[in-house]
Amino acid sequence: MAVRFRFARTLCLALVLGTAGLAPAALAQQVEPPDKQKKLPEAPAKLPKVDRSKNLDFLFGALKAAPDEASAKHVEARIWAIWLQTPSDTAALLMSRAKTAVDAKKIDVAIKLLDSVIKLRPDYIEAWNRRATLYYMQNDYGRSLADIQQVLIREPRHFGALAGLGMIMQEVGDEKRALEAYRKALAVNPHLEKIPDQVKALTEKVEGRDI
Repeated sequence: MAVRFRFARTLCLALVLGTAGLAPAALAQQVEPPDKQKKLPEAPAKLPKVDRSKNLDFLFGALKAAPDEASAKHVEARIWAIWLQTPSDTAALLMSRAKTAVDAKKIDVAIKLLDSVIKLRPDYIEAWNRRATLYYMQNDYGRSLADIQQVLIREPRHFGALAGLGMIMQEVGDEKRALEAYRKALAVNPHLEKIPDQVKALTEKVEGRDI
């Protein structure tokens, strides 16, 4: 139980950073003391208009076909960059303030700021994703799951949200659904850190060992 808890909290940090799978050092170790934790990235300013769907389709294909970890991390970074693009200057400002609030450990303030982003631009999935992670950090699994659902409705390939879903299911003891979520995350992104180990362990528990 303690090992699982440390895994979940460490992966949670990666998800709130918006870089799940992009910080192997963070995922390989326990969460560092607050004064040494990585800072949340700023949501980038609006970029020139591009066909997000076609770009993401291409990048997800490249992610599955990546020949090595280095190539996969590069593709992941490009996917996160698209997801983090803010739909408006106001949303970008609110996201920046939410990041500052999280850095200051004012989680309730950060959630209220993300509430405003979601009300302003409900199509911006990273606001839902970050709020889901903050709810998870507060052990508010119901609200976290509701936000994860909103992320996956808009982007079923969001491997960060799928990993988060697996974490919550594992925390509440629903190992079958946790396994399903982790498998879906790996189907999208075979290069996620730590998740393969969780899938192996849960497969043995849920489905039994191969004879």
